Amino acid sequence: MIPRPSFIAGQDRSAPGAATFEDVNPATGAVLATLDIADAAAIDAAVIAASHAQHAWAATPAAERGRILLRTARLLRDNLDRLARLESQDTGRPISETLAVDVISGAECLEYFGGLAGTIAGEAIDLGPTAFGYTRREPIGVVAAIGAWNYPLQIACWKAAPALVCGNAVIFKPAPQTPLTALELARIFQQAGLPDGLFNVVNGLGETGRLLVEHPGIGKISLTGSVATGKAVAALAAASLKRVTLELGGKSPIIICDDADIDSAVNAAMLGNFYSAGEICSNGTRVFVHRSIHDRFLAALVEKTRSLVIGDPLDPATQIGALISPEHMNKVLTHIEAGKAAGARLVTGGQRRTTGSLAHGNFVEPTIFADCTDTMSIAQEEIFGPVMAVFAFETDAEATARANATPYGLSAAVFTTTLARAHTMIALLKAGTCWINQYNITPVELPFGGMKQSGYGRENSRTALDAYTETKSVYVALTPVVGF
Repeated sequence: MIPRPSFIAGQDRSAPGAATFEDVNPATGAVLATLDIADAAAIDAAVIAASHAQHAWAATPAAERGRILLRTARLLRDNLDRLARLESQDTGRPISETLAVDVISGAECLEYFGGLAGTIAGEAIDLGPTAFGYTRREPIGVVAAIGAWNYPLQIACWKAAPALVCGNAVIFKPAPQTPLTALELARIFQQAGLPDGLFNVVNGLGETGRLLVEHPGIGKISLTGSVATGKAVAALAAASLKRVTLELGGKSPIIICDDADIDSAVNAAMLGNFYSAGEICSNGTRVFVHRSIHDRFLAALVEKTRSLVIGDPLDPATQIGALISPEHMNKVLTHIEAGKAAGARLVTGGQRRTTGSLAHGNFVEPTIFADCTDTMSIAQEEIFGPVMAVFAFETDAEATARANATPYGLSAAVFTTTLARAHTMIALLKAGTCWINQYNITPVELPFGGMKQSGYGRENSRTALDAYTETKSVYVALTPVVGF
């Protein structure tokens, strides 16, 4: 299998003799592609190409930049079936998800920021009869974006769209487990008319990421990844005072009050734990249920969970696909065993599924633990798999206090039919992205990101424009300078 090279300055950049890595289908174990590892020379080439292209791009009218993003969105929609299939093969996630979410949400992001292009502006400030001031929003320059493996195409769009519309160039490093759709996106950008050098893709492992973070020609790092990776990136970036946005992991709570719509809450808890086989950073893996409805909720939850279809990700009937790798699957199974050893009651799931065509894939049954305590490892550590922990609570104050009792603060939700109660509880929750009577819906119009060790900075919404621009302040004198 011929290695796939990096995509730099609008073309493949092969590196004869370069080290390579394999991209493996997590559902079958088959090798999808072999890819070059971008070394220091490749990173230098990407930075040079990006820097050269960025100067002209920054001078391009914002409306024109926006039109290119809109054309890219249309091309993504035109290629929906092909891209969704590739994404399912790469991630192990069901085709029903990638058709409905991945490509469409990427296109929606490009459409949103393409539409905002004409609004990127500073402000004028009246300073009295002797002067006025104004501010300018200017691009940072070259941005390095480092993606995660769970939603590779969506994440690439979430980072590229605001960066490009603000006049920056982007060097994108996909996660090594899911590198393929970023290369497709690069060619679609090119087809839409994006000048060469403005969206480059470099593949590799941790060393390639380190080269990006340390490169003096890069002005900003945007990372989606684990807390450990975020800490390492922040520390490396601090040496050159690069701007950093970190969208990291979580151990998010869903609080289900005694007056909640139980059917709706059950559906939300399932979507917040088992969608994408639990491989979502914002998942609500700690489900706090008021004691008065706990048993009724749990019974309904278990019944519906046992009906979920585990299978081939390319089968439209499949609801639960494969975990990303054997190593990650074993980590998830180890967490399940730790939960059992700690005394949590396993009420369903908990096993690897290896029947029939699943034998060579990384399939784990949707798993629910009850009778959990807050000190158990399954209540404290991010598992990133289909594992839910259910807790009982008595009062709203108790629920919010326990919900906040982790180092994370990415997401949280409250289910209640009393809206005043919902708003009061949401105000107490230390999480950057919250829902009332819903879970894991992330419209591009709203900011997305976390508090505490779940990161800093925000993806999406107008807020993202702040992350990809510098604000220049200008004072304009209207009268001569008076000396001493």
